[in-house]
Amino acid sequence: MKWDGMRRDGMTWSVEITRTLQRAAVVCVIILPILYLVIVYYRPEELRREVPTIQKSRPLPHNSSLSPQSHLPPPGPCTCPGGSVLLKDHIPKDQYEKVAKRRAKELQQHKARTTSVLSRLLIALPNSPLQYPIQGFTVRPLTTTPIPGLALHAEQRSSYKVSLNVSKGVLTMENLAEGVKVQGGGGTRLIMESSSLVILNDALAKVIYTSTIYHIHTGDLASFQFENHEAVFPITIKQPQLPVLHDMGTDINSHVTIATKTFLRYPQLKVLLSSIRSFYSNIEVIIADDSFEPEHITGEHIRQYFMPPAQGWFAGRNLAVSQVTTKYFLWVDDDFLFTENTKIEKLVEVMEAIPELDVLGGTVQGNQFYFSLLYEEGEETEGGCLYRKSQGKFQSLPGYPKCFLASGVVNFFLARTDAIQRVGFDPKLQRVAHSEFFMDGLGSLLVATCDHVSIDHQPKTGNNKDNGRYASFRNPGNNDVEFKLQLHFFKNHLKCIKYG
Repeated sequence: MKWDGMRRDGMTWSVEITRTLQRAAVVCVIILPILYLVIVYYRPEELRREVPTIQKSRPLPHNSSLSPQSHLPPPGPCTCPGGSVLLKDHIPKDQYEKVAKRRAKELQQHKARTTSVLSRLLIALPNSPLQYPIQGFTVRPLTTTPIPGLALHAEQRSSYKVSLNVSKGVLTMENLAEGVKVQGGGGTRLIMESSSLVILNDALAKVIYTSTIYHIHTGDLASFQFENHEAVFPITIKQPQLPVLHDMGTDINSHVTIATKTFLRYPQLKVLLSSIRSFYSNIEVIIADDSFEPEHITGEHIRQYFMPPAQGWFAGRNLAVSQVTTKYFLWVDDDFLFTENTKIEKLVEVMEAIPELDVLGGTVQGNQFYFSLLYEEGEETEGGCLYRKSQGKFQSLPGYPKCFLASGVVNFFLARTDAIQRVGFDPKLQRVAHSEFFMDGLGSLLVATCDHVSIDHQPKTGNNKDNGRYASFRNPGNNDVEFKLQLHFFKNHLKCIKYG
């Protein structure tokens, strides 16, 4: 009996010990993570830098040289909106194959000029211990620039080893620091190793990139590696541009030049000039003239430039705009009429308030014509799809509720001279041309329209002896339309176009 009692007491004591140990284990499970977080986030800065904490990240495959890159699939065939013109149907069948080959070759040259490694999609993987610049690191060609922001944030190890790789430059260090081993300095690959994370990060802050190629605008991709982690970041190689600034002067005459093109319509041109002088007596007017029998227009602040006869609408625009020396020019047709509502100053006010704008249209006799251009690139063989949507617009301009963004506007517009000169007017288009300028400028020109500045249109009269002759040029024949469609097929790499 005594032995049985002792045995029961021993069993009771054993059970109590077991319960106590279980309670202690639960307490440890709760307390230890809390202590860990306290130590990590409230210890001194240098200690935190020495042993940073991160979550375990998913390693990259070992055979991946630039794994964080990804290539977007090439665009698939675009869908032509209902009612579109299929442009290949307007290429003579016996010429189509040769034209298509020439177009494909020209497209590849266009891509070579307009794309670089900076266009490549880069994807940042989660929980990386690597710190690096993701945007804004720009170097001049053939110059030396420190790489900002390089660092490693890793858990404590006996040794830390990182590497950097580039292709269009070389990597060096400003000063070799003690406590870090460097391999490959002066080449496209740089390896750094240290037993101290602090020393390694100090060394990373001294890494220098030197561009070894001359290009006015290209890029390099730098690969930054630690163990199985890799990051790729872009380096923009760009020649800085000299600013081209315009002294606006003190009045509208030094801000704006009025430009127009005339052909066989001298009576209308004279009415236009008279109306301009009623409101702007000293503003410069430039006239491009391709009439058959030129008539000299005289007067102060008027410059008339003669062309060979019947060169066309866009050739005349190019000539007139090429002679503008002011920051802005106002385009008008030669049969327009200035009124008290033709306030050029109001257009300048908007352009100056929103300097990103390149073109700002007004209204012509109450007609605020504008359109949007909806473009899909399509795939390389067939080409893209374009929809010109009349009265299509985007959002309004900040601070100007009567103005909103569009893709193209009416023939009455204020424009930034240097921006228009860069795009230009295709002189191949002689009579069927207006939207085509804005098509060429899509993605380059920021266009808007306002309804608070207007100009009138002169009433039609039969007084001009050249009316019949003018009409024969003004109304395009089928050949002109066919030529324009063939031009869109090749020049703009389009499969189809819709005018809506």
